[in-house]
Amino acid sequence: MRILAFSDLHMARNRAAEVVAASTEADLVIGAGDYCNMRQGLGAAMEMLSGITAPLVLVPGNAESAGELTDAAPEGVHVLHGTGMTVDGLRLFGLGYGVPVTPFGDWSCDMTDAEAAELLDRCDAADILIAHSPPKGHGDVTSMGDAVGSVAVRDAVERLQPQYALCGHIHDSWGYRGTIGRTQIANLGPKVNWFEVTL
Repeated sequence: MRILAFSDLHMARNRAAEVVAASTEADLVIGAGDYCNMRQGLGAAMEMLSGITAPLVLVPGNAESAGELTDAAPEGVHVLHGTGMTVDGLRLFGLGYGVPVTPFGDWSCDMTDAEAAELLDRCDAADILIAHSPPKGHGDVTSMGDAVGSVAVRDAVERLQPQYALCGHIHDSWGYRGTIGRTQIANLGPKVNWFEVTL
């Protein structure tokens, strides 16, 4: 299965157009959060992605709530937040929001690691874990050199060992690739990222 994945579009029309154009070659498209800015413009952001005809799975970032994303997403789009689904035999589990809590203020949709762990504990198995926030120590380093990722996400990756853990959130680490055990970690960023999955 050929998968296209991205994160953190933040209303960038040209980046969204690149994703839509590339999606014609994808069996599945995954978005790892932050489609709009500070809870504003989500409807317009979803409209930018409306040309995607492949199955589309989204998790909310910290710039939009799960409810807002579910309401704004086009018909047929799947929103995952503490939930999972299967697409053509591929097991997906998604967790949105900023984890741990960000310093961005009231507009940001955040959770503590303990709250995230409760949702991640619902997952017994996954081929791809989609989390807006990166696992602690992997793709989570800010421009100040701080590792601000999620312990709960890292623990879930260690427990589940999916083929891929796809994330975003930390802009300074976009493009990061690494591993936890047999799991490949990718901080996606607002570009076309390709992954091949065999079941």
